[in-house]
Amino acid sequence: MRAMSTALRTALASVAAGVLMTGCSGGSGGSGAEGPSARQLLRDANATMRTLTSVTIDSDGTSAVRLRTDLKDRCANRTSFKGGGVLDQIRIGAVDYVRPDSACLKKSGHTPGGSYGRGHWVRTRAADAVPGDGLAACTWPFAEFGTASGTKEPVTVGGVRATPVTVTDPKDKDGTYTVSIAAQGKPYLLKVAYEGGGRRTTTSFSGFGAPLDVRAPAASDIVDTSGA
Repeated sequence: MRAMSTALRTALASVAAGVLMTGCSGGSGGSGAEGPSARQLLRDANATMRTLTSVTIDSDGTSAVRLRTDLKDRCANRTSFKGGGVLDQIRIGAVDYVRPDSACLKKSGHTPGGSYGRGHWVRTRAADAVPGDGLAACTWPFAEFGTASGTKEPVTVGGVRATPVTVTDPKDKDGTYTVSIAAQGKPYLLKVAYEGGGRRTTTSFSGFGAPLDVRAPAASDIVDTSGA
């Protein structure tokens, strides 16, 4: 995990006895339609995703992340760190509710105390979160990037027939993205797979427009450090 925000620092400090030390975590060319067709597929997919009122996003890389979001300001996020530790987050408007488990607390240099680390949430300001601290924003850009060089043979993603589009980014000369777009019904983004520099990551999308039940924790389960 990179540098922590005030929000996450406060959350961890509030749910354990001890001094904060570290974060929860330790330290192809294709065939088929060319250029314009591939670019148009991506444009249509991103435009479709931007109309959604909710979506579930699963990412697997240095950690496993599941984000359920209205793509505005209400979402629930769970980050499972490889090697142990889980960080739960609920964001509702300007407020974050954060709950690290005991393993996450221990890896951050804390000793869980009392009931903390066993179900309690810490209330913090969403404005104090910064990118890379393990806390998620509810928004997602769905914006074009790189160069769509072509499509590959159709595949099936989550039971849906999809067209894979190969994307390269001049800012990342070693990496290649394969973006799978639904070929049935609306052109949703179904999966983005990245491979390069010895790394592999996947981001999958599901639950398009499904009802989103994200609520604040019960008042008895909250420790308020927001100052609000």
